[in-house]
Amino acid sequence: MVNGTMSYEAKDIQVLEGLEAVRRRPGMYVGGTDIKALHHLVYEVVDNSIDEALAGSCTRISIIIHPDSSVTVQDNGRGIPVDMHPTEKKSALEVVMTKLHAGGKFGGGGYKVSGGLHGVGVSAVNALSEWCEVRVQRDAQVYFQRYERGYPTEPVKVIGKAKPGETGTTTTFKFDPTIFKDNLDYKFETLAQRFREMAFVTRGVTIYFLDERSNRELTFYFEGGITSFVRYLNRNREALHPVVYAEKEIEGIGIEAAIQYTDAYTESVYSFANTINTIDGGTHLTGMRAALTRVINDYARKNGLLKDADPNFSGDDTREGLTAIVSVKHPDPQFESQTKVKLMNPEVQTYVTQVVGEAFSAFLEENPTAAKSIVQKCLTSARARDAARKARDLVIRKSALESLTLPGKLADCSERDSSKTELYIVEGDSAGGSAKQGRDRHFQAILPLRGKILNTERARLDKILGNNEVKALISALGTGIGDSFDLSGLRYGRVIIMTDADVDGAHIRTLLLTFFFRYMQPLIEEGHLYIAQPPLYRIAWKNQVKYAYSEAEKDKVVKELGAEKVTVQRYKGLGEMNPQQLWETTMNPENRTLLLVTVEDAAEADRTFDMLMGDVVDPRRKFILSHAKLVRNLDV
Repeated sequence: MVNGTMSYEAKDIQVLEGLEAVRRRPGMYVGGTDIKALHHLVYEVVDNSIDEALAGSCTRISIIIHPDSSVTVQDNGRGIPVDMHPTEKKSALEVVMTKLHAGGKFGGGGYKVSGGLHGVGVSAVNALSEWCEVRVQRDAQVYFQRYERGYPTEPVKVIGKAKPGETGTTTTFKFDPTIFKDNLDYKFETLAQRFREMAFVTRGVTIYFLDERSNRELTFYFEGGITSFVRYLNRNREALHPVVYAEKEIEGIGIEAAIQYTDAYTESVYSFANTINTIDGGTHLTGMRAALTRVINDYARKNGLLKDADPNFSGDDTREGLTAIVSVKHPDPQFESQTKVKLMNPEVQTYVTQVVGEAFSAFLEENPTAAKSIVQKCLTSARARDAARKARDLVIRKSALESLTLPGKLADCSERDSSKTELYIVEGDSAGGSAKQGRDRHFQAILPLRGKILNTERARLDKILGNNEVKALISALGTGIGDSFDLSGLRYGRVIIMTDADVDGAHIRTLLLTFFFRYMQPLIEEGHLYIAQPPLYRIAWKNQVKYAYSEAEKDKVVKELGAEKVTVQRYKGLGEMNPQQLWETTMNPENRTLLLVTVEDAAEADRTFDMLMGDVVDPRRKFILSHAKLVRNLDV
């Protein structure tokens, strides 16, 4: 120990194996070569700076995306050690950057708790980068080394003197386009959301984010930690009580939880292990949910709010309207994979159940009015769930009686292999008619929906299942819905939303996306949901016809034709296109453009849907006003 800080020198860096496999098998280290894996590169480097903050040695982290899409991550931590490594006989900095499983996280010397396995992540990032440069301020000197595709171009060298008292690490890297192909690039919103989460769960650290490509910048600092996070998530919802906060350390494991019930119908729960968002949950999330269900049932029984004849609340009943964060700091976290999406430590479940159970039980005893509101919410949820089950059984039974007949309005395709089929969800009968005539009947099916489907954000499942348009959709897809959703029953490999390019079309698209997000999320996660891109303009001159999908493209085409008397037709709806035009522009796999719908960040999607489709008017008004200037092609 030095000045109360754990030793972090060259001797503390342990080497477990080499780096060669990373470029050949990036999926093992960063989860693949897609847009998600690309963002993961940034997270790995930032995780190392967060680890310095957790060790009490870093208060500021800045992340900059440069115009060429290289990324700089800078912190004011201790700086990666640069002295000679005792067994590798080279600078510890080079060892950390070029050896897989080399870092200060394994022997328990440099870090008590860490998120990134320092050395696994950063060396994998280095291996997958076209080039990478690291500057270290340490021992009053500035050290530097450059790498190309994982290999150093020169030994670590001193390039100057550090300002008195200044330490830290600055890493700049450019992802390798031969590995991350298809013109992939970073998304500001995706990264900003991750940095916001990191700042929420790491009190006392300032995270600055600048995107030089668009000159957008954000700074995150949250004194209230995860309590602030829950308030932030609930800013457009009506809370039933103040945030309940629990914090305790058991056997060296730090546990924090923040819980608040709202008037919403859905659950917004996020779990973190050593500041990493474990999107697939794990033992900490299971522990918290079990504690809440047990405590609410115990309280309701003890206070006569659940009668003897009533069954206990299920986990689903106690999660409706719940917003909660559980964050654990573990000295030896066990994750399901290198991308750290699920925490596996079994002891964590017991400890979290204990900590959350004690705090939440005390809160209910001390706040009977809030307790009654929560139990009432669970009772309503249980009744609605029972009604939904009956309605669902009715739908299933009805289907069985009709020998699984498909909705009458569905124009099915002849192909039975779902990996080759497509379902177009089209608004209105006129567009449905054009689509039915224009499609390739072999593999394309058409389902026209009449008018706007039910706003599923403001209705419980029992009401949703009573809606004819929704019933037709569920029946056509064959997957079931909600808890009984089963992707193996999907009848169409591609589900394509095709709506008009106007305000009504956008509204219908949002309603459909809300429905899929809430009740068929695996459809989005597994890459089955798409949005068709019909053209906005038909431009004709003599015997030439071209289509434009944006205002700018229309101007470009008109200029290219260079003609005085071009005829420009603005399509207000799909029904205005004849079947042949619709096929050529929007449905022919050789010409069309489809947008894949992804849930890159469930939290952000959750908040946007909640704000746009929920009951609170003011945030929606603000959103519309602030985004009005970005809107184009509205019908006049």
